[in-house]
Amino acid sequence: MNILYAAAEAVPFAKSGGLGDVAGALPIALKNQGADVRVVIPFYQDISRTLKSQAVRLKEVWVPLSWRQQYCGVYQAEANGIIYYLLDNKYYFGRKGYYGYGDDAERFAFFSKAILEMLQYIDFQPDVINCNDWQTGLVPYFLNKFYRNINDTYKNLQTVYTIHNIQYQGVFAPDIVEYVLGVEWSEYSNGYLQFDNCVNYMKAGIEAANWVTTVSPTYATEIQNPYYGHRLDHMLRMEKAKLSGIINGIDIEKNNPAADPALFAPYNEDDLSGKAVNKKELQEALGLEQREDVPLLVIVSRLADHKGLDLVEAVLGDILSDDVQLAVLGIGEKRYEDMFANAAAAHPGKVAAKLLFDGQLAQQMYAGADILLMPSQSEPCGLAQMIAMRYGTVPLVRETGGLKDTVKPYVAPDGDGTGFTFANYNAHDMLHVIRQAEELFKNKEEWSKVIANGMAKDVSWNVPAKEYMKLYSLLTGK
Repeated sequence: MNILYAAAEAVPFAKSGGLGDVAGALPIALKNQGADVRVVIPFYQDISRTLKSQAVRLKEVWVPLSWRQQYCGVYQAEANGIIYYLLDNKYYFGRKGYYGYGDDAERFAFFSKAILEMLQYIDFQPDVINCNDWQTGLVPYFLNKFYRNINDTYKNLQTVYTIHNIQYQGVFAPDIVEYVLGVEWSEYSNGYLQFDNCVNYMKAGIEAANWVTTVSPTYATEIQNPYYGHRLDHMLRMEKAKLSGIINGIDIEKNNPAADPALFAPYNEDDLSGKAVNKKELQEALGLEQREDVPLLVIVSRLADHKGLDLVEAVLGDILSDDVQLAVLGIGEKRYEDMFANAAAAHPGKVAAKLLFDGQLAQQMYAGADILLMPSQSEPCGLAQMIAMRYGTVPLVRETGGLKDTVKPYVAPDGDGTGFTFANYNAHDMLHVIRQAEELFKNKEEWSKVIANGMAKDVSWNVPAKEYMKLYSLLTGK
């Protein structure tokens, strides 16, 4: 099985968000399942000099893009045992950053076309191209439109299109149809491209791909609903026969409490004494009272509405009236930054607010906390709840997207749950469950069971990799 994983970013070469982590980790897990996996990304200016120096130039190809013939240098590099193809064009990618330019429509149309064009010139013939998010949404469309019948390279090539967040769809003015995409105007209105009087790259990917996945089974169902579908829900309901959800994993080597260099003390599921040390040291570092007998509740998040912080805002006074501690790490909307800063000022020793990005502190909070709060409005997959379980911190989440799929509510006694959940987007429902968790915290025997269940859960990439391999096998017959 030969898999080409196409993405706009991938660790260790380029990362601006979760997609970079997925594109860096999933191919390794697929390789461990026996597939020959290669990754293709743009050759960005911001890739480190060290990594650039390792790239070997394979070929120069010319990419037809409407009336143009655009240069593309195909480079190859290796990282973590995976071969990466880096597609070079200084005009499109010799800039600072990855996205947010006025010509993004043309930049990623070029990238999508170049992916297909290079297949004629490299010594790798994929059985499946797995495309990701709007930046590669045109790959399945261009394959069907321009390449499918050229030669055997493309004849049986299957495409999987993965939606990481349906909110970002790649929507552009229709004047790019002929000038950028090289497609007849008549095809815009009756085919894959048009949506709400605009060109929509994500819609093209969904329509043209052989299969569509998203990052959790619940999210695959939710995006067929108008509340979550960002106007694509009707089309996804029409295409639901080829839509499925596969939950993401996390890097269990990086997120390992027994070996994480960021922690104050190592520990594992057989010996949690180090977790108590991490709680004590974290409390001291954050200026909180050093108390073992109260639950330390943490939020590690971007401070935004869709993270459910309006629920926290509605009952923050009630939460702080309880015998708990609260620590927050993140930046975002001023409304929430001010809310947590004011709470910390009003409750010294009880509330800490660190309004910044700090990867080391995040790891320390996952390790030192008792409860991680994630009351999200929507969460396609979510990683923090899985990291928390790995570190023996109990997640308390709303039942949406990947949060619902990964956190099973604990029911005492003898429960096999891994955390606490609430279904309705309601502040007092959340408060009720927080207080259930506070009460269970007092029962150390039961609390230890929840921790043990979470730490025993397999949140590695091995599980999703097996699901992707089943899907690839279904599509190719291999």
